[in-house]
Amino acid sequence: MKIDLEAMNASVQDKLPGHLGMKLVELAEGRAVATMPVQAQHHQPYGILHGGASVALAETVASMGGWYLVHSEQKVVVGLEINANHVKKVMSGTLKAVAQILHHGRTTQVWEIRIENETGNLVCISRCTLAVIDAPAGG
Repeated sequence: MKIDLEAMNASVQDKLPGHLGMKLVELAEGRAVATMPVQAQHHQPYGILHGGASVALAETVASMGGWYLVHSEQKVVVGLEINANHVKKVMSGTLKAVAQILHHGRTTQVWEIRIENETGNLVCISRCTLAVIDAPAGG
């Protein structure tokens, strides 16, 4: 199934992903890829990427991948649990997050997310568990 990435990105411009500059660049069965710039609004007080921004990117890209797997069944996914190991500091540039499905169950999904810097160095490794729920009415 072909997804309009431009329309998906436009739909979150006034949501957290849009405010942080996240952009979905690839979406396929079991895989999602997004980018996020690292600018001053992404920093913690020491001028380094805030770990929460990495976690937000990880959960967003996993959720986009999870949505792709269930939306035709009138379901949506929501974050249930996430962990992250921040392994390299980042002060600027563009991050790339690649989410791969590890488990696709009826009520849960588990995703692994690798966040890398522009030179391909691992910045953060994360695992996110999503709950599969009925889509809200009108959503």
